Amino acid sequence: MKNMNRLLWSFAAVAGLLAAAVLWSVQSGSLQVSLPQLLRGLASGTDDNVAVIRDLRLPRIIVAMFSGAALAVSGVLLQSVMRSPLADAGVIGISSGAGFVALTMVTIFPAFFFWMPLFAFLGGAFACLLVFSLSWKSGLQPLRLILVGIAVNATFTGLGQSFNYRGSYAVTTVNMATTSIFNLKTWEDVRVLALYGTVGLILALLVSPWCNVLMLQDKTAQNLGLRVSRVRVAVSAVAVLLAATATAIGGLIAFVGLLVPHIARLLVGSDHRLLIPFTALAGALLILTADTLGRTVLAPVEIPASIIMTVIGGPFLIFLLRKGEVSHGDQ
Repeated sequence: MKNMNRLLWSFAAVAGLLAAAVLWSVQSGSLQVSLPQLLRGLASGTDDNVAVIRDLRLPRIIVAMFSGAALAVSGVLLQSVMRSPLADAGVIGISSGAGFVALTMVTIFPAFFFWMPLFAFLGGAFACLLVFSLSWKSGLQPLRLILVGIAVNATFTGLGQSFNYRGSYAVTTVNMATTSIFNLKTWEDVRVLALYGTVGLILALLVSPWCNVLMLQDKTAQNLGLRVSRVRVAVSAVAVLLAATATAIGGLIAFVGLLVPHIARLLVGSDHRLLIPFTALAGALLILTADTLGRTVLAPVEIPASIIMTVIGGPFLIFLLRKGEVSHGDQ
């Protein structure tokens, strides 16, 4: 009963904070309207001030929330597959691989914007395969995984930044994808992200029972009837889809899938049937808060959400690495 009350309070708290963050973000900026005026304007469509918020600020808010939810859940799935708390799409190169391929394809074929998440998926899958293959040596070691991932991430990041020398359109595109400034997002971005992101989140909920079993040793999981290799591929594919979709539309944001799942496990436990929906809410809250802070603290100058997450996530990664070394030494 005590655990159930804690779960309910945790979900209620993060949902309430997310609702408060949405209201704060809607009303933050040079143009401000009251909540009643906003609701009336959205219903009537005749208020010019509300129209500006509807077409410029609301898409930004929705993209930030979907990106945070997708990246956080992707981190949970990757950590279950690799049995490592250090696994994160932004840290091990999946996001940068997805961003590079998506940028390449959309620069060559601008008319294929709607398929950008699928191009990103192919890039993320290739990066994930690289990390797995290069890290595998009689099993997956967390430290080796993170080192290989950092190398893969640096490689794809450098390739992506090379687009800065290939013309104005590519410069605009790569800047949007690498700095995670959401101010140019449109309802078309929302439509694309909502479609692919919703599919990915639903699939994540469906594979959540498998994630619980994957946290066990492989032999134990096999004795329970789980085809470990096939399940790992399937769960990894869902994780890559989520990370690729968020990267294609929201840009490169690291450490979300590292930070949020760790905190979520402290609050709701390790059952992925609860952990995944809670992490989605918490990830949405984190990125929306980071983006709103980024555009209000030094207004009119904006700090990209990716920079804020790097400042927060870097020390957190060091903490996890040192914690892992201490635990290993105690054994």
